[in-house]
Amino acid sequence: MRLATYDDGTSDGQLVVVSRDVRRAVDASAIAPNLLTAIRLWQSVEAQLRALSDRLDDDLVGDAVPFDPARCLAPLPRAPQWCDGSAFLNHGRLMDLAFDKPPIPDFDAVPVMYQGASDDFLGPQVDVPFVTEADGIDFEGEFGVIVDDVTMATPASACGGHIRLLVQINDWSLRAIGAREVRTGFGFLQAKPSTSFAPIAVTPDELGDAWREERVDMLLGIWRNGERIGAASGREMAFSFADLIAHAARTRRLTAGTIIGSGTVSNADRSVGSSCLAEIRASEMIDHGAARTPFLKFGDRVSMQALFADGRDGPFGRIDQTVVGAGERHESASPRSSGRSGM
Repeated sequence: MRLATYDDGTSDGQLVVVSRDVRRAVDASAIAPNLLTAIRLWQSVEAQLRALSDRLDDDLVGDAVPFDPARCLAPLPRAPQWCDGSAFLNHGRLMDLAFDKPPIPDFDAVPVMYQGASDDFLGPQVDVPFVTEADGIDFEGEFGVIVDDVTMATPASACGGHIRLLVQINDWSLRAIGAREVRTGFGFLQAKPSTSFAPIAVTPDELGDAWREERVDMLLGIWRNGERIGAASGREMAFSFADLIAHAARTRRLTAGTIIGSGTVSNADRSVGSSCLAEIRASEMIDHGAARTPFLKFGDRVSMQALFADGRDGPFGRIDQTVVGAGERHESASPRSSGRSGM
């Protein structure tokens, strides 16, 4: 099942079901007004949403319309909580080099995670505003999960059963600020602007064999201004999503709608490229003694698309965004600016 959120002028948007061929959509607000409500009521509404999805795929829905990613907000435009891990050890080791800091103790035994802001997620096609290029603007391609209620201290063995939906993420980062905030020991704040999401959230069964051991075994294709930057695989997560959920819930409960991120998708094989510019720059430091690749500039375009191993497009849809100065953001691209309602 594939779900998306259309901009209807409200904070949480309008829930729609998307066909498996990603060509059609149908209003699902009669079942749940928005995705956050659907997650909270999942046991009650899942069967109804799946039935609507099946009818849509069988061309039995009379009020279906062409699916329009440009109308999409993030699947969850806001969430109760956003916790991002660093489950790809290769990425963490390269970041230690980039930030010139000693390795994190027990990095390969205990998940690393930060708690980010979750009040203003970005849709897949909006322009993304930044204050200055001097902050070191970077993208970070990730996968993530949306969970239902998870009680405190739930073991990892039980956490997989709380995963309701999978998402594809661009966790924007400001590297110049991040280097300073890391040294404070308090974690990220200004270094992590609003996070972007691909238009469609999917149930794990939509991935077929590519969902295994609570990991997304897909390639994450990333392009900067049309140039392919990387296509690393999600299978190299050292910690599964179940492990990350258990880590986040060790001392607190997680409420329905919490999003857990994988951290930047990264592979030991450097020939597959990278999912962020900081990794590329760290590799250049290893190879050449200095970074050569610049961070993003205003006007740069960043695209991300998950791919199956055989090259087919994944089910999440595409992130396709342009970096702009804070005063240049297009009003038509601003989340919740259109005020449109209905299909």
